[in-house]
Parts: sequence; C-alpha cells; structure tokens
Amino acid sequence: MSSDAGPEMPSHIHTMETPVGPLTIIGDTRAINTLTFKEGLSATHDPLPDTLLLCREELEAYFAGSIQQFTFPIAQPGTAFQQTVWQQLTMIPYGQTISYLQLAKRINNPKSIRAVGTTNGKNRIAIVVPCHRVIGSDGSLTGYAGGIWRKKWLLEHEMKQKFGSLELF
Repeated sequence: MSSDAGPEMPSHIHTMETPVGPLTIIGDTRAINTLTFKEGLSATHDPLPDTLLLCREELEAYFAGSIQQFTFPIAQPGTAFQQTVWQQLTMIPYGQTISYLQLAKRINNPKSIRAVGTTNGKNRIAIVVPCHRVIGSDGSLTGYAGGIWRKKWLLEHEMKQKFGSLELF
C-alpha cells in the first residue's frame, strides 16, 4: 500500500454485482486503489487491465467462499499513520474481529483510538483492507461506510465459511 503513486496512470472503473449490492472497482495497470459500494459511478467500457480482471475474479471467489486472502496489488494514498492503520487491518485474520481499541494498541498507540476510527472510515479499499472486521469494544457493530447491514453480512459470511453455519449479530 504505497502512497507514492508515481506518474499518473489512466484509471479504469468496473462495477460488479455482489450479494451485498454493486461493488465498484477503480484501478490501473499497476494496482487497485478503490473498492466502493457507492452507487452511480460510471463504468469504463474499454478492455480491463489484468489488475481489474484479477480483482474481479478474486472478489467473486471471496463471495463464493472459496478464498480468504487476496493477491492482487492495492495502493491507496494516505499519511504514514493511515498506511500503518490500513496495514494492520490487512493482518486481521479472515473470520475474526478486533475492537478499535485493540487496533490502536496494535500500532502501539492506545490513545489514538479516535484517529484509528477515523482512518478506518477513510479506507477506500473495502473488503480487501478489511475495515469491516473492526467492531466496538462491547462487541457491537459500529460504523461502516458501506452500511451496517453490509458489515453484518460480510462478517457472517466469513464466520460461516470459516466455522460453519453461524448467526452472530
């Protein structure tokens, strides 16, 4: 997750249908830099680069329950603090959750809990940088840019794939 994007590359936009609604992929030949549930983004109709094709393929496999980790390259701009938080998010195992306080402690800054929450909310690469795996200290589902219902669905999907049929929230 580099913040040094280098020379500007043309972005490609592709929207795919998922069990949680349309998911828009934005990236170039080097990396995916946005996965969002925002509606109304205009898709490009030119041939997609391999990075977007691989992203789509792996997301389809994720939703089918056949993969738990992604291999396509990602990059989103951000401060050093944001990059640290987003890197920690990628280390939360599939099918598990942690609290915002635990996340702040993982970056050796327990007093940064609010900044961690804000950074979590600024994550532009949904699912792959799994901000949906961060919950309140009391176990409640709190804040998710894609909507709490999507967060619940994603967490239950991962738990079901990892542990069998469960309903948690």
